Amino acid sequence: MAIVGGRNISVFIGLFTATATWVGGAYINGTAEIVYLPSKGLLWVQAPVGFALSLVIGGFFFVNPMRSKNYVTVMDPIQATYGNVMGSLLFIPPLLGEVFWFAAILASLGATMRVILDIGGSLAIIISACTVILYTLLGGLYSVAYTDVIQLVFITLSLWICVPFVMLNSATESIYYTATHQYYQDPWIGKIEKQYLGRWLDDFFYLVLGSIPWQTYFQRVLSTASPGQARLISYLSGLGCFTMAIPSVLIGAVAASTDWNQTSYGLPSPFERGESAMILPLVLHYLCPTYISITGLGAIAAAAMSSADSALLSVGSMFAHNIYRKILRKKATEMEVLWAMRTSMLMFGAGAAGLAFYSSSVYDLWFLSGELVYALLFPQLCCALFAPSTNTYGSAAGFFFGLLLRLLAGEPALNIPPIICYPACSMVNGTYSQLFPFKTFTMLLSLGTIVAVSYLAVVLFQRNLLPRRWDVCNITGGAGTLLPLQQIEKQMASPMDATREL
Repeated sequence: MAIVGGRNISVFIGLFTATATWVGGAYINGTAEIVYLPSKGLLWVQAPVGFALSLVIGGFFFVNPMRSKNYVTVMDPIQATYGNVMGSLLFIPPLLGEVFWFAAILASLGATMRVILDIGGSLAIIISACTVILYTLLGGLYSVAYTDVIQLVFITLSLWICVPFVMLNSATESIYYTATHQYYQDPWIGKIEKQYLGRWLDDFFYLVLGSIPWQTYFQRVLSTASPGQARLISYLSGLGCFTMAIPSVLIGAVAASTDWNQTSYGLPSPFERGESAMILPLVLHYLCPTYISITGLGAIAAAAMSSADSALLSVGSMFAHNIYRKILRKKATEMEVLWAMRTSMLMFGAGAAGLAFYSSSVYDLWFLSGELVYALLFPQLCCALFAPSTNTYGSAAGFFFGLLLRLLAGEPALNIPPIICYPACSMVNGTYSQLFPFKTFTMLLSLGTIVAVSYLAVVLFQRNLLPRRWDVCNITGGAGTLLPLQQIEKQMASPMDATREL
């Protein structure tokens, strides 16, 4: 099947494309930014460890059940267990996440080009979008995978070439000293204050567990020839993600140790000008020779491309396979599905490119949609794979209850005030801030709701507390029979037993 490359992607190519999928422009730029920010520092850089653990957990628990049943997308087990209606509803969060991710990548790339090459951000967005859409349309997974190999090698070499130049610049103090001593700003090692520990843990679990239920990940591991190869790719790519963060950490540390008044950038500093998000390209531009900074810019562009094409291919694959083939046209041929995938990639790519011009809003929407994937899709995937006795009633209850809880918690970036104020909720600069780990709390409540309501529905129908004719989801089966209640109770009591076979 074209969506998973005929399941014959080699371990070498799979490793590179899986690593490049996570090591995008947001990854290398964001890592440097957080290290540089005086209020954050290295201890708040969670993505390298979070993504690495996510890939290890995905390989250990999720790859085997997904690969053994020859699933094609992350939505397949959910659609098979809970039906097309729930499959369609649960398709919305990852759809929004991938589209907003693509738009955010393009916006970031446009801002980088504007800073270093002094060209219009709009022009950079248009050129980048057209390039990514074109080669993804033409080659599908193989074009994405092979370009990922080139891009990852280029990213690695370019960033490491830049590191000695920025560290040895005369305007920079030793990063070993500034790690623990205040010099131009607070130590870049950072600290985690007691009142923010809940948020730190919430963000960490969000990165570790919320990074699993994405098609960009499963498309790589499901394209291999065997489950063993899929697990190996997952483990090694986790190590690769962690290693690729090292240059960005060093560059962020250098930025925190630099007297910007000794550079042509001058004062005030990037933090005081509100340009912290651009700290990596700024360091490359002002602390490296011109020919070196252009090489570094190429690394940022390559990182952006490696994530953008993955997002585009992911959303096109899910739409073509789970919506077009399984709902809209069940007798579609392989060629029809391929053209549906190409058409959807073109439409979603064009829409994302348009959204990229509203960069601040796109970033906020991307974060919110990513949280919805964590709170709603992750528990559904866990139950579909490891608790097969759960049913559509539980799935629907978990979805709507989790969605309601997440929306009632508010979103400061979108100026949505919280209706539910969890413990330690406080007002900061006129905006409510939830310090309680509410994202993980919502995910766990959604998971519990799926299991509890599924069990309740079985009991109500089996004991004839509700008429069988009310069973619109047909969990009683065509003959009106159910599994023995004792067997259901046993399965519900240990929903994770299936993982012991891995």
